[in-house]
Amino acid sequence: MSDRLTLLLIVPHPDDEVYGASGTLMELLEAGHPCGLVTLTRGEAGRTLGLADGPEELARMREVELRACLEVIGLTVHEQHTFPDKYLQDQPLAPLVEVAREAMLRYQPETVLTFPPNGSNGHPDHVTTHRAVRAAWESLPEGERPRLWYYANPTPPENEELRALWLAPTLRRDVTRFVTRKLQAIACHRTQALSTVDFLRKFPGRIVEETFYEV
Repeated sequence: MSDRLTLLLIVPHPDDEVYGASGTLMELLEAGHPCGLVTLTRGEAGRTLGLADGPEELARMREVELRACLEVIGLTVHEQHTFPDKYLQDQPLAPLVEVAREAMLRYQPETVLTFPPNGSNGHPDHVTTHRAVRAAWESLPEGERPRLWYYANPTPPENEELRALWLAPTLRRDVTRFVTRKLQAIACHRTQALSTVDFLRKFPGRIVEETFYEV
């Protein structure tokens, strides 16, 4: 089997890998297709829920949570970067583009997955990551580009600005068989309990079906 990855996720935060793609990762890995993850920040600006005392402790806790999550998924190829959480939009874009481009060149993935133009929920880090990954992808010669997927919510956003940039899914994957492990992987991110509850309340169908837009 080739050393190149089948799927490479490039996302800003610990936990961005789990809600919308962990079932797909489990399915591919089970079939012997190597996958990888690039996480751009340590998630230090997130809510602590009283579990951590300050940004540095939260970052360390989220690192442990992410390791536990990836162990459940079975994913061993992971790069952790330290760009500032919540402030990616204030950083020069070029270093982010370079990280994404270098990962694509090194891992030679068949497909890269990241956030769509509206960041799914408008989060500035999600939007900036989209811009960086898209720029990195476009910088590669046309014949050498991987396939490019975005997370794609089947339900249009209520927010008018987000809806204007919404992309309906073109790919749907039934991951029902992995739902128990997916829920276990999600639960590893204890500091993100409120995000988990919000996700389950708004998008329960996306636990068993993962949806993407292919560029």
